[in-house]
Amino acid sequence: MASYKLRCNLIGHSMDVRAIALGYLPEDSIITGSRDRSAKIWVPNEDDSSYTEFMSTVNHSNFVSAICVLPPTDEYPKGIILTGSNDRVICAFTIDSSTPLYQLIGHTNTVCALAVGKFGTVLSGSWDQTAKVWLNQKLLMSLTGHAAAVWAVAIMSEQGLILTGSADKTIRMWKAGNCEKIFTGHTDCVRGLTVVSSTEFLSCANDATIRRWNITGDCTQTYYGHTNFVYGVALLQNSDNFVSVGEDRTVRVWKKSENVQTIRLPAQSVWCVTVLKNGDIAVGASDGIARIFTTRAQDQASPELLCAFEEEVSKSTINTGEIGDLKVSDLPGKAALFERGKRDGQTKMVRDGDVVTLHQWNEEETRWIKVGDVVGANETHNPSGSKTVFEGKEYDFVFSVDIEDGKPALNLPYNVTENPWSAAQRFIDKNELSQLFLDQVANFIIENAKGVNLDSLPTQGSSDPLTGGSRYVPQGIGSSQETVRQVSDPFTGSGRYIPSSGSLRPEINNAGDSQVQGSRDSRYFPQVTFLTFDTSNPSAILGKLREFNAKTGDGEHKIEDLMLEEVCKLTNPQTEGNAFQIAGLEKMLQWPHDILFPVLDVLRVAIKHDKVANHFCSEHTAPQFLGYLLEHMRPTALSANQMLALRTLCNMSVCPQGQKILLSNRDSIVGHLLRVLPSNNKNIQIAVSTLFLNFSVMLLLRGDLEAKAQCVSALAMLGQHTKDGEAIFRLLVCLGTLIHLDDDTLSLAISLNLGNFVRDMKKVTDPGKVALCACDLELLLH
Repeated sequence: MASYKLRCNLIGHSMDVRAIALGYLPEDSIITGSRDRSAKIWVPNEDDSSYTEFMSTVNHSNFVSAICVLPPTDEYPKGIILTGSNDRVICAFTIDSSTPLYQLIGHTNTVCALAVGKFGTVLSGSWDQTAKVWLNQKLLMSLTGHAAAVWAVAIMSEQGLILTGSADKTIRMWKAGNCEKIFTGHTDCVRGLTVVSSTEFLSCANDATIRRWNITGDCTQTYYGHTNFVYGVALLQNSDNFVSVGEDRTVRVWKKSENVQTIRLPAQSVWCVTVLKNGDIAVGASDGIARIFTTRAQDQASPELLCAFEEEVSKSTINTGEIGDLKVSDLPGKAALFERGKRDGQTKMVRDGDVVTLHQWNEEETRWIKVGDVVGANETHNPSGSKTVFEGKEYDFVFSVDIEDGKPALNLPYNVTENPWSAAQRFIDKNELSQLFLDQVANFIIENAKGVNLDSLPTQGSSDPLTGGSRYVPQGIGSSQETVRQVSDPFTGSGRYIPSSGSLRPEINNAGDSQVQGSRDSRYFPQVTFLTFDTSNPSAILGKLREFNAKTGDGEHKIEDLMLEEVCKLTNPQTEGNAFQIAGLEKMLQWPHDILFPVLDVLRVAIKHDKVANHFCSEHTAPQFLGYLLEHMRPTALSANQMLALRTLCNMSVCPQGQKILLSNRDSIVGHLLRVLPSNNKNIQIAVSTLFLNFSVMLLLRGDLEAKAQCVSALAMLGQHTKDGEAIFRLLVCLGTLIHLDDDTLSLAISLNLGNFVRDMKKVTDPGKVALCACDLELLLH
């Protein structure tokens, strides 16, 4: 691989360049975003290899911290540029006008990451600990679960997967609005993500590492080379090659596992990076300049500009944080620079009188290039050892701190006798910063205040300021492990019992009389009735209840025969239900799980009665009741109980109380449904698809776009695992109902490749209605 050299400087911003992206038109254009609140478009010159500022816009009231570009459409043939800001807003504009076309408003803190998927899907990450999915200017869904700021986002469009990286040190993979997997391994905040292939992605973090992951959850490789925070990573033209940037002032080029080139910049932070179509690298830095580097000799900057760049780098002061522990007399003299370096990018400190300089080996030019003068942290902040006066008080150090989320540099006063965490907390309180900065600021103090005797620092109360032991940490912060809540039987308090399997045959009936306005030519859409499961043989259920009643063991759960008979009457659709029958049913629901399925069989029919639904779905009992049903939907549960719990949820749809519970707990229910499949049990497949179909009916009457988006995304997953013809038919009807007269949901369905699923279903011959429904649905999707 040829070495990269400076091509040109993009000079125009007055503050840090925090975001950079490629434009669609003009061809090879570059968009930059800065702390000066502006976004600028740069276009290549026709007569040389440099760039010229084409347009500048200030649409935000605070720093621009993220940029992405929507691909061209018929309406906007040059694409749409999106900018995210510390003002919590995402603005959209085109190169034809700096006036925003629209704004995306929904985050409650800094928008610090943006990504684009198929068909104009936009993904945003924020300091409010959420990621949000947008389509056609509307919020489709919010992804919650991270315990700290979401600093990085990416979309794996072919798989319908979303990736989010967070300051909680984890990466989450989402599908259909549900967290499918949590990747742990980084030991500090995750700052960047980039997709490598359909199965791999890269991440970078404040732990100075880059990691390659497989979507199965395995970290296949860790890359070491950076000496400080790594802010961004971008893929080069070969998936094994990439480029990274960070707080150590460097741009690093990686070929497979090797750091084959290191480019140092005359700026403290290199914030962002992108790769042009021709393989050139564009980066933004804290000195307000964006730079482009190229491997093509004909496009490299003039010798004068290259020399000026090298000289500017050599004059930079480098705070290594280590020289305070070294004796300058122990370092080699300048004669050491006559020795050949061992690899490109190797660095060497040499003594030049009383000055220590840092040099980097350039393999292509076979020479050491000076990249700066080295000083220790003490020398930088307090070279004389005297006190510094700040706001009328004397301090050993007054640090200049550049805040992560785009705050201006702030002064952080500190005395060596102080607890670093106390000083960090004072700094956070004074400047009204996020509590998430606490450890970062404290560690910054420890790293840079080399005069501190760490073993003798005073503590406050019982806390350990160095290890964090017994020290207060805001809830959910500082841990990469997810808390797992063990769910027990809410009626008995016991754990789950896994017995042998069983099955019952459903009879499916239409219920409900909800109507909607509008009509269409399709035979199947919209589906405006709820599908429910009814029982066909009450006497058989009564016999099974009596048999199992005798097996309840010590008699604690055994009930009288009269109550059994009364409870069984709830399977009669004409029975309204009374308090005695409900009390008996509630007591029987405490039976051990291996003999529970006939009781659940009664419950899933009884729940259609108003009095029974009012009892179990009341505000007081609903959370416990829903938790009880979801416990039986776990993949390891008895299949008969699993199926009957699903049917109970389906039958809840016909009661207003049940609909309220289903809709208000949609996230949790959909998550459990996706974990039930894959299942080879056709009755479970039918029950899952029926519940989704009932959700589509409820949403058709309400028009909740975010809920529809979650269901459509889930259908993309369910279609891969559902094999039963009847279950497939219901999924198709569900999809048609969701996209009925709804262009936004239709666009999302197309972006998730559901058209391919529908076309495949046209080949199904049994039952024949599957192919007929798929044909109608294909017309809608086109």
